Amino acid sequence: MDLALGGKTALVTGAASQVGFGKEIALLLAEEGIDAVAVTDIDLEGTEKTAEAVRALGCRSIALQADITDNASVKAMVAKVVAEYGRIDILCNVAGAILHKDNVPIENQDPAVWEKQFKLNVIGTMNVTQAVIPLMREQKYGVVVNIGSGSTYQYQMGVGTYAMSKYALDLFTKQLAKVEGPVGIRVNCVAPGPAPTNFGAILHEGEPEMSPEEAEKMHAAIMGEFPLGRICTARDIANATVMLASDVNSIITGQVLHVSAGSVL
Repeated sequence: MDLALGGKTALVTGAASQVGFGKEIALLLAEEGIDAVAVTDIDLEGTEKTAEAVRALGCRSIALQADITDNASVKAMVAKVVAEYGRIDILCNVAGAILHKDNVPIENQDPAVWEKQFKLNVIGTMNVTQAVIPLMREQKYGVVVNIGSGSTYQYQMGVGTYAMSKYALDLFTKQLAKVEGPVGIRVNCVAPGPAPTNFGAILHEGEPEMSPEEAEKMHAAIMGEFPLGRICTARDIANATVMLASDVNSIITGQVLHVSAGSVL
């Protein structure tokens, strides 16, 4: 199926990790024939590796460093993308992180981490979107795909600001879709389930190493929560993101699509 990405330019944030969603989304956009992909992250070295991989697929790409929590840094980064390619048709807001462990009683949580978590996952996404939306309005065309989380429906993890911040992205997606739809801008969200990336490394910090038997028992218990019998991969998330970014789905907006092998139904 032709996804009609020819001639378009995308901006993908959070693209430095070599096993993460951002890189995989950038690669799939290139594979599907997009004209250019700008990739950005606070980690410039990793971002340059991603851009090199995109260029190896015959697609134009530049790597730019930006701290998405810094509004001025974001605006300068977006200006560089426009100076290089003249437009931004697709924005994939991938950048974010888990900054705390689960199931920590609220009285033991650090309020500074609450603020940092929301600033990164919510304000950071809003900073990038704020910088890009006016360009899309001028074009009378644009697509925004936010990366949310299935954790917004998994309450057994306790009181956690990561899930709260991603729930805020669900609402942001719907509000933005309602406001910007009349000018030709679509906004959707992909909510991943667990995936084999380094994204949730903090969840296991300080834990003793498990024996092979313990690891197998835990794996079996986790798999029992997934009707399809497997967890998702970075390519699964990229497939959903690129699908929503394409004009093949030009009627879809304001939706949160859970890609989690059925762990969220």
